[in-house]
Amino acid sequence: MDRRAFGRLAAAGAMGAWSAEREVARAGPATAPRSPGRNRVLMKVGTQHDSSDETLAVLAALGVNDVCSALPSARLDDHWSVEGLTRLRERVESFGIRLGIVPLPLSSHDIAHAENPAIMLGRSPQRDREIDDICRMIHNASRAGIPMLKYNMSILGVVRTEPTPGRGGARYSTFSYAKAKQEPFTEAGTVAADAHWERIAYFLERVVPVAEEHKVRLACHPHDPGMPHAEGYRGVQTVLGSVEGLKRFVDIHPSPYHGLNFCQGTVAEMLQDPGREIFEAIRYFGSRGKIFNVHFRNIQGRFLDFRETFIDDGDVDMLRAVRVYKEVGYDGMLMPDHVPRIAGDAGGQQAFAYTFGYIKALIRAVEDEADHEAG
Repeated sequence: MDRRAFGRLAAAGAMGAWSAEREVARAGPATAPRSPGRNRVLMKVGTQHDSSDETLAVLAALGVNDVCSALPSARLDDHWSVEGLTRLRERVESFGIRLGIVPLPLSSHDIAHAENPAIMLGRSPQRDREIDDICRMIHNASRAGIPMLKYNMSILGVVRTEPTPGRGGARYSTFSYAKAKQEPFTEAGTVAADAHWERIAYFLERVVPVAEEHKVRLACHPHDPGMPHAEGYRGVQTVLGSVEGLKRFVDIHPSPYHGLNFCQGTVAEMLQDPGREIFEAIRYFGSRGKIFNVHFRNIQGRFLDFRETFIDDGDVDMLRAVRVYKEVGYDGMLMPDHVPRIAGDAGGQQAFAYTFGYIKALIRAVEDEADHEAG
């Protein structure tokens, strides 16, 4: 990366911090009650990016010291060996960055492009072989010193319609159920809620005991977006696309190692009034210790009709959200997972830098509130 490009990233990060500080000043002091004994703020800005040396150097310079790596490999090979994962962790750590999470080869792709499709297709005995591989990955991650793995239980993948223009002409990722094409069905055919739950429970019954044994937390991403609960979409009822569905999910196999990659943007997309309702969702899962990681993004709109905005351009008060994460004792990463597309901003680098700065300023603001209360 040349000096001019790095300068643009640094400026974007500074602008994000300045913008957040301005919003904090406008908001004034916190008015929500605070829980006693929770003055320390342990959240940190994080991200999920490629794991190249170039990217790690930029992240370190921007003060992003906690990351989720890229997928080591789509299959159980040397990259998923104890030695391969240890090399990955040590290389990340050489930049002064903690490797907090590694993704499993259960990505957010649609089923036709899934790395291990038999799990969500419910096809035995192939799904048993795929789950055996996942269990070996959990075991190896533990031995390599990696504390958390994230994954998806996806058939449809991430569904969107055409982007729409946002602030300054940026392109906002958008979903309108009324405009979404319903055909054809996926390779999975019709998947009713009961069948979807059976496949999820079958997986959890096999992998959660392994995670418990090896003390590796498993963080599952919700279905993005939620779909109409009866009709579903393209024949699939997305059971992890509602708050009630997520409640049922975390209760299937009660364990401190079974929880959520809590995508705040996706959960907001499930709600009719996200600017009001999201905070109780954070409290519910956070107070039960089920928020393992947070995808920290904002939206405009509501269930079945939304667009993903800049962090400071949506319907959710993100400062209030950070206050609630602190209230429930969340101590993990706040990471941007999607950013708007800006003309000339290759790979969203400036948009990510802006968001990093904004998140860092929000965390600092809540730290200052905690210090003020303690004093």
